[in-house]
Amino acid sequence: MIEKLIYYFEFPFVRYALIVGVLIALCSSLLGVTLVLKRFSFIGDGLSHVAFGGLAIASVLNLTNKMYIVLPVTIICAVLLLSTGQNVKLKGDAAVAVMSVSALAFGYLLMNIFSAGANISGDVCTTLFGSTSILTLSISDVWICGIMSVIVVGAFIIFYNKIFSLTFDESFSKAVGLKTNIYNLIVAVIIAIIIVLGMNLVGSLLVSALVIFPSLSAMRVFRSFRSVTVCAAILSVVCTALGIVVSILAGTPVGSTIVAADLVAFIIFAIVGKVRG
Repeated sequence: MIEKLIYYFEFPFVRYALIVGVLIALCSSLLGVTLVLKRFSFIGDGLSHVAFGGLAIASVLNLTNKMYIVLPVTIICAVLLLSTGQNVKLKGDAAVAVMSVSALAFGYLLMNIFSAGANISGDVCTTLFGSTSILTLSISDVWICGIMSVIVVGAFIIFYNKIFSLTFDESFSKAVGLKTNIYNLIVAVIIAIIIVLGMNLVGSLLVSALVIFPSLSAMRVFRSFRSVTVCAAILSVVCTALGIVVSILAGTPVGSTIVAADLVAFIIFAIVGKVRG
């Protein structure tokens, strides 16, 4: 098994997959705690469906770099979802449901009407559940992911105190003069970037697991915001790296294997938290 792993890691695309996976896992875990505590856990799933719709539009337009369409569309929808979360006429969960289902249906409709190839089902399945092969990653994907990850981690560190305030008491933060709209916008942009990056690895239907599972697992054992965030980041990186390694050795889909590793970690942390009381 070790010899087989060493053999595979001699290939550049395997190293690319591991680097991209670790970077995406690190970024996705940072805001997971905030989303869970603000009762916006489902926003990752909604934005991933929106990103699928944007990807369908980019495919219809035959764009070489689909990021030019997917990222702006996802950012705009993330801002709209966070702003409607405070709307008494359209609650956050209802807004997510309406936007996600509409984008998913619209994207699938476009891909069927303006199909670029004969294997529509294969293209849709790959987009929804992630690529079944790690051969799809290129050096440009690594560079894009690296730059985006630096932006996400840097923004989280710089605005850590503001994000902390928004997470626990947004009304009080606004009362003491914090420009909550601006920092909500920053949070929305970061979430959108994370979702778009994660889609390349685990697919649009599974990407929300990267955001939510590590945070929920860490909350079973730890109590402070900082310790939960640090634990979630470490756990997310370990589970993603483990999932990629297992998928290489067992020949399983990368995205599904990573989510399975996150699920096992959640069960273990839940048992440990139960034992500790």
